[in-house]
Amino acid sequence: MSPRLFKISPLEFLAPMIVGCALFMEMLDSTVISTALPVMAKSLGEDPIKLNLAITSYLLSLAVFIPISGWMADRFGARTVFRAAIVIFTIGSVLCGVSQSLPQLVAARIAQGFGGAMMVPVGRLIVLKTVAKSELVTAMSYLTVPAVLGPVVGPPIGGFIVTYYSWRWIFFINVPIGAIGITLITWYIPNIREDLIVPLDWRGFLLTGLGLAGMVFGFESIGRGVLPAGIVMCVMAGGGMCMALYIMHAKRIDYPIIDLGLMKIPTFNAATIGGGFFRMGIGALPFLLAMLLQVVFGLSAFASGMLTFASAAGALFMKMTATPIIRRLGFRSVLIGNGVLSAFIMVSYSLFRSTTPHYVIILALLTGGFFRSLQFTALGSLAYADVSNAMMSGASSLSSMAQQLFLSLGVALGAMVLHMSMGARGTGHLSVHDFTPAFVIMGVLALMSSVLFIPLEYHAGDEVSGRRTGVELARTAQTVPQAD
Repeated sequence: MSPRLFKISPLEFLAPMIVGCALFMEMLDSTVISTALPVMAKSLGEDPIKLNLAITSYLLSLAVFIPISGWMADRFGARTVFRAAIVIFTIGSVLCGVSQSLPQLVAARIAQGFGGAMMVPVGRLIVLKTVAKSELVTAMSYLTVPAVLGPVVGPPIGGFIVTYYSWRWIFFINVPIGAIGITLITWYIPNIREDLIVPLDWRGFLLTGLGLAGMVFGFESIGRGVLPAGIVMCVMAGGGMCMALYIMHAKRIDYPIIDLGLMKIPTFNAATIGGGFFRMGIGALPFLLAMLLQVVFGLSAFASGMLTFASAAGALFMKMTATPIIRRLGFRSVLIGNGVLSAFIMVSYSLFRSTTPHYVIILALLTGGFFRSLQFTALGSLAYADVSNAMMSGASSLSSMAQQLFLSLGVALGAMVLHMSMGARGTGHLSVHDFTPAFVIMGVLALMSSVLFIPLEYHAGDEVSGRRTGVELARTAQTVPQAD
């Protein structure tokens, strides 16, 4: 039997799987609610537009508490915090399911957001600290599947539940998943913590919380027409000012809550900024596809969800091929070439019409799901290739914070482009032609990410990818004793 099968220890295999399941629960919940909003609004006697607060409140809670996640993991132990996060998220899910009014639902979603803010970066931190760097690409391939599966599985599951059952079950389904996750974490995940506990940067926590909340709220409100544009701009400006104050504050103290010095690491910087542009383009994709298939093509939520599920199949196939692809080509080549392919595939979605055969749509989404998931795997692995173990907690928090901002900005930009296109046509009804500029702009953003990866060194992240050049292989061959 090949020794390759024994290179990954049981913990190195189980940790990504357990964390990946928890992240899938969080991603599923954050997307499934969008499909159920109209039914939920009718049940609670609220306007569907007002019920959007259930989504916004969750995102705001995420934005506020993500920066503190790394410090809490170092202080109380990663297993303790991760397990507590799943407990809080599960309790929040139950409270959402039994809510009888909009204020109750918003309060429950804030509790969920607090659990989610701890769950995502701390879960990633557990993987980073339990998996050898040489196996990081394989581990990250498991973690990126939930990120791709959640947005595409959410709509069909949500559509099925609200069509044939009560909307409350979209929250109750988290209870058994959470219970299994808590049990597996208790049995298999070590309680990793740092020996040196730095003091909590309370002022930095306040500034980043207000800054991120203001910016995410502003991004979520752009193009929706819920609030006057002046108020939205003021909120975003206030958030931006708080973040600027934090940057100045972080330079004056020894242990800032978010260590911006991480951006001096070339691989982390490239994965965060370059990956951010890619996530902006991809972040709007579930929103744009749902609007196109349901509002314009007239498909039901369940039918459109079943079509977009093809992306999940592509992501699953990627899990088996990402490691050899990255090992063979290296991070730089994959991120540049694969980013270009993903960009053109996204632009091709602008050609979808109501007369387009469903098998063509499925094939396009299947291909796109594969290449997007490969990009996420490469980004997630490269980001931590040169980060020291002592800086992993801060790196995980900063990466999660940046991802949240870029994804929110992508959705906001997609919505704004649709509204501008409708305004240019002088109508309040969406048309298939409104989606052409939206998909093109999202594709251009993904293409820009590839440009930002060009300055990367050719051998960047080779220790993580396991890539070996032809010269290195030849040298290795020369050192191997030859048989007589």
